[in-house]
Amino acid sequence: MTTLSSTPALIGARVAGVGAARPSHSIGGAELTAPFGKTAEWLRARTGIDSIRRLSPGETILDLAETAARAALGVAHTSVAAVDTVIVATCSSPSGPGQQLSTQLAQRLGFSGQATDLNAACAGFSYALSCAAAAVRTGQANTVLVVAAEQMSSMIDPQDLGTSILFGDGAGAAVVSGCTLEQDGIAAAAWSSDGALRDVLEIPSASRTLKMNGQAVFRWAIQAVPPIVSRALGLAGVSADDLDVFVPHQANLRIIESIAREANLEHCLIATDVCQAGNTSAASIPLALTRLQEAGRTHSGALALIVGFGAGLSISGQVIRLP
Repeated sequence: MTTLSSTPALIGARVAGVGAARPSHSIGGAELTAPFGKTAEWLRARTGIDSIRRLSPGETILDLAETAARAALGVAHTSVAAVDTVIVATCSSPSGPGQQLSTQLAQRLGFSGQATDLNAACAGFSYALSCAAAAVRTGQANTVLVVAAEQMSSMIDPQDLGTSILFGDGAGAAVVSGCTLEQDGIAAAAWSSDGALRDVLEIPSASRTLKMNGQAVFRWAIQAVPPIVSRALGLAGVSADDLDVFVPHQANLRIIESIAREANLEHCLIATDVCQAGNTSAASIPLALTRLQEAGRTHSGALALIVGFGAGLSISGQVIRLP
C-alpha cells in the first residue's frame, strides 16, 4: 500500500495586520428614514445607526476590496508576492454566475495563486479566518489574505423599511501568517447553524433581494450567540474576564448590547461601528476592528473575541490576538 506524504509539522497562525475601505458616500439617519415618515432619532433609538455608507456612482465593491487588501498588507509589512492564497468572504458579490470576486481581486493585485470566494453571510469573515489559519497550520500556505467585501445596497428593496435603513457597503481585510506555536494567535472557532429558521433572514436566489423579519432575528441572536461565545472561550482556553475587546457582527446596537450583557462581556471594549456604517454583513467585523485600531483604542497582543451571525442562519466566533 502506498503511503501518502506526511503532513508538515504544525505551526502557529496569527493575524499580522488588518485594513478597511469605506464608500465615500455617507447617508444620514434623516435621509434614510424620511421616505417612511420616520426621524433620525427614531432610527437611532431602535438600531443605534446615525449614518451608513454606500457606494457612489463609479465606485465598485472591487475598488473597496482592493483598497482594504492593500491597507492590511501594508500594516502587516507584507507584499502581494508573499501571499499564497486569497479568500474573499461575500454574500453580495455583483459578479455573474461562475465568476468570483476573489479572482477579480487577485488580478487587480497582480496575484496568480489560489483565490476563492466563501459565502457564510454575516459570519463569513470568521469562517474565512478559520480557513486561513487551517491552511497556514497545515503547511498549505504561509500567508493568506482574507478579504470581506459586501455591496449590501444592491440587495435591498428601497421601499422596505425593515432593510433599507440598515444595510451599507464596505470591505475589510486581514493578513494571516505563520508563526511559532508560542505566538499562535487565532483560536479554534465555535460554529453553529439553524436552517429551520432560514426564512427569517434570507436572500432568495431568484430576486437577490434581502428579506428579513427583524424581531425574529433579534430574538434568535440574543438567545443563540451567547452559547457560541462560551464555546469559543472554552476552545481558546480563556475566560470572559481575560478578554480585552469584543467585536461582534455589527447588525444592530441593541443586539450588540444585549449579547454583551448576556455573555458577561460588558467590561470589554465593544465595537459599535454600526452607528456610522450600518450593517455591512461579512465586512462588518474587519471594518469595526480596523476602526478601533486606527483610533488607537486597542493594543498589540490584546485578546479579542469576534463573532459573526446572520443569514442562513449561521454563527461563527473565535478568540484572536490583535496585531
